[in-house]
Amino acid sequence: VQLQASGGGLVQPGGSLRLSCAVSGTFFVINDMGWYRQAPGKQRELVATVTSGRNTNYADSVKGRFTISRDNAKNTVYLQMNSLKPEDTAVYYCHADIVVTVGMDYWGKGTQVTVSS
Repeated sequence: VQLQASGGGLVQPGGSLRLSCAVSGTFFVINDMGWYRQAPGKQRELVATVTSGRNTNYADSVKGRFTISRDNAKNTVYLQMNSLKPEDTAVYYCHADIVVTVGMDYWGKGTQVTVSS
């Protein structure tokens, strides 16, 4: 099982980016999916999660600006990021709870998001 994230880049403050993360491989079911981020010198923190039933949860710092969604047919989770701020600069990691034989945590390699003028 692999998670492949894409969509990061350099954007000006107030701009938008859309991250995608596709799950590939052989598995039984994908439970929760989500995005986390880690800024230089800081611990990794939760950004947003979405359950298989599409219930969502957001960090207070991104509420109203970021939207997480998933396409179960494509085994893909998305993060639409609007009104980006310099403090959103970080490496963004996708995460999924995937059942192969038992449920396990899987992580993508991360994609860099830089918000700067």
